[in-house]
Amino acid sequence: MTDSIYKIVELVGTSASSWEDAAKNAIETASRTLKDLRIAEITKLDLRIEDGKIAAYRARVNLSFKYEK
Repeated sequence: MTDSIYKIVELVGTSASSWEDAAKNAIETASRTLKDLRIAEITKLDLRIEDGKIAAYRARVNLSFKYEK
């Protein structure tokens, strides 16, 4: 096994339908520009509320990717 270096970034994904979709949106958007994604860790889930109703689900995601040598 070779030595590797990984970077971790924190993202917040949103969705009108679920926390799962919010996390998926964050990861899929990041994958357009970041290569070699490795691990996604959901660190926090919350909701945005408007007029007493859920307006958006939010997922805070720590996402790691491998640095190129």
